[in-house]
Amino acid sequence: MDFQRFVFYVFAAILVYAAARVITVRNPVHAALHLVLAFFTCAGLWLLLEAEFLAITLVLVYVGAVMVLFLFVVMMLDINLSPLREGFIRYLPVGLTVALLIAIEMGLVVGARNFGAGAMAIPARHGADYSNTREIGSVLYTDYVYPFEIAAVILLVAIIAAIALTMRRRPETKYQNPVDQVAVQPADRVRLVKMKTEGKAS
Repeated sequence: MDFQRFVFYVFAAILVYAAARVITVRNPVHAALHLVLAFFTCAGLWLLLEAEFLAITLVLVYVGAVMVLFLFVVMMLDINLSPLREGFIRYLPVGLTVALLIAIEMGLVVGARNFGAGAMAIPARHGADYSNTREIGSVLYTDYVYPFEIAAVILLVAIIAAIALTMRRRPETKYQNPVDQVAVQPADRVRLVKMKTEGKAS
């Protein structure tokens, strides 16, 4: 076993462990940190595949921006873990069924027919003029242009759905009108009350 294969197995083992801990750990902060570890190991695997642009993009975008936002949101929400643990056994069969279906779909898509050595023929480097970014862009916007556009539409729908869910008007939420706050007068906020003075204490 050469050194490159050994590093691949080490990164793969860490990635599987981190991905399993993301969905099994009970603390959401720990889950987010394990997801950061999974992203780092994915970046290492992409470096072994000579996909340097994807590796640095994963670290900068997901680890440096998205996961930091996730950690801020999780810490600011102060999620109560007790309600999240309720009904775990009741929904376990449905969750296992969905997980099994996803595993079968991933096995059908990410198989040797589509991602084998012949299907993933990496072009040989052509000296100093070789650009990993140019090669990825050429494949992305020629062979996979339709899946790329479909993914963009799905992300757009997800953004619109997130905005629609957060912008709905809740009856229990209190709102303030800045115009009314600026136009307020002292008489609207302070009321002077005249009271009779009491006699002197004996």
